[in-house]
Amino acid sequence: MVSAADAGDAAALLTDVPADHRVALVDPRFVGHLHALRLGLTDPRFPAATVPGALTAQPQARPALVRALERTTAAVGAGAPVVDPGTGPAPEDLTVPGRIAVALEAEGVAVQRPALGSLVAAVPTDPEQQAAAVAGVAAVDDEAVRLRNAVKSRDGFFTTFCISPYSRYIARWCARRGLTPNQVTTASLITALIAAGSAATGTRGGYIAAGILLLVSFVLDCTDGQLARYSLQYSTMGAWLDATFDRAKEYAYYAGLAIGAARGGDDVWVLALGAMVLQACRHIVDFSFNEANHDSVANTSPTAALSDALDNVGWTVWVRRIIVLPIGERWAMIAVLTALTTPRTVFYALLIGCALAATYTLVGRLLRSVTRKARRTERAARALADLADSGPLAQAVASLVHGPKRALTAPAAALIGTLVMVGAALFLPYGSWLTVVAAAVYVVLSGFAVARPLRRALDWLVPPFFRAAEYVTILVLAARSDVPHAVPAAFGLVSAVAYHHYDTVYRIRGGTGAPPQWLVRTIGGHEGRTALVAVLAAVLTHTSGFTTALTALAVAVALVVLVESIRFWVSSSAPAVHDEGELA
Repeated sequence: MVSAADAGDAAALLTDVPADHRVALVDPRFVGHLHALRLGLTDPRFPAATVPGALTAQPQARPALVRALERTTAAVGAGAPVVDPGTGPAPEDLTVPGRIAVALEAEGVAVQRPALGSLVAAVPTDPEQQAAAVAGVAAVDDEAVRLRNAVKSRDGFFTTFCISPYSRYIARWCARRGLTPNQVTTASLITALIAAGSAATGTRGGYIAAGILLLVSFVLDCTDGQLARYSLQYSTMGAWLDATFDRAKEYAYYAGLAIGAARGGDDVWVLALGAMVLQACRHIVDFSFNEANHDSVANTSPTAALSDALDNVGWTVWVRRIIVLPIGERWAMIAVLTALTTPRTVFYALLIGCALAATYTLVGRLLRSVTRKARRTERAARALADLADSGPLAQAVASLVHGPKRALTAPAAALIGTLVMVGAALFLPYGSWLTVVAAAVYVVLSGFAVARPLRRALDWLVPPFFRAAEYVTILVLAARSDVPHAVPAAFGLVSAVAYHHYDTVYRIRGGTGAPPQWLVRTIGGHEGRTALVAVLAAVLTHTSGFTTALTALAVAVALVVLVESIRFWVSSSAPAVHDEGELA
């Protein structure tokens, strides 16, 4: 910490700080809570941030900070405003950090101003203001505020009332011992994998241990986010781990249950894969709808207005959150049923509960889409195209039909293609080459669906239709093959592909765009993989080669997407984000 006589002296002192360091400017008269300074000066997600009397800048904002300091020094010395009245607002905070914050914004730097709530951050200029600020600090326990703010503002019923009341204290315990959110996330994953291993034993004792360990894993899963918010430790690696491990834990647990049931003579692999497919399709509905409306202009949907009105009635908020069976309620149900019943019962409950939740969510999304008047942006259309995961076959068809006027809308083409593909897999004789013909029709209709920018009201349905077509086709063909271990191999293939799709979602959500096109082309796109599995089923009918082919395809896809995903998320281009609002 170094004291500067004035803004000019501060600019000179900054030149001695290495360019790759974060720097902060704090008015020496500052009075406030320590946590107010933490919020303003230590959050790594923003290039610059400010609270009254304090400002911080990350390395990428340092050059603009130096220019802003020089500009502020000249303006104050001349008695002129920091920015021209026509180019930006006058600073509400007239301290040097406050003036610099406005000057930074005039340079195009985004300056975060965290909401302080009851916390105090002030620069008093006379004894009366000083006394008021000191009294305000004494009246509020900033540690209590810090603990309260460590919990998500929007979470499920089970998490809010059964986990967070004590997990926040576990988060504080971890912070005081120097543990990081990534370490807690990893502990949660390891605990869940041990739970899956316990379920795989197929014994009652193993099932009871699995249920308990799954709940412990969920407590740790809540703790890692609360630790990140409590200590403001957000990171690129943390974003990746937090985004992907929840799915890895849940789907690994499904596999453990299926293995345990098989040990007891009950083959539930089809149910396990069905539960994973349904859950993944639920997620893509949410992701696709949210991306389509991420930056829509206007929202005049009466359905949205009704939803907002219901949010003002306390009990309806919790009922609606429970109905969608978010991760807390879902894992609690899985844990209890694992300990008390059988894996088959667990999967039946999962399939019924998730189907009802998916129906409720889908109906609400459809009503909002058809009743709202909003103009979708180019960003939304690009995100939906990326979520569609179209490979070279669909893109080739799209390039051929791009000019002529289409008879089908994008959702209609995707839906018809999905019905053709899934219907063929279900009802045609297994191994029939007509299924391959259906796959060719699916490829053509997939190209039709993405031949135009996805900007219409229901175009967000295109990615969910494609996910359902690919996942369900793999499930049905593996189940109908009557080949030993074909369904477990299909489980591995869907897991690898689903990881790629989740990775795409979180890259888009972080603002860095979808995975590179070479990756999508290499793994074939949704239509290429679907067609390939149909061909394999026809060529390797009722032979163990089908299981081998599915396993090889799963390994190949997993290797390619994991290597590229790890490369991206540990790179400097990855976003430092943290999931604040995902319930599912």
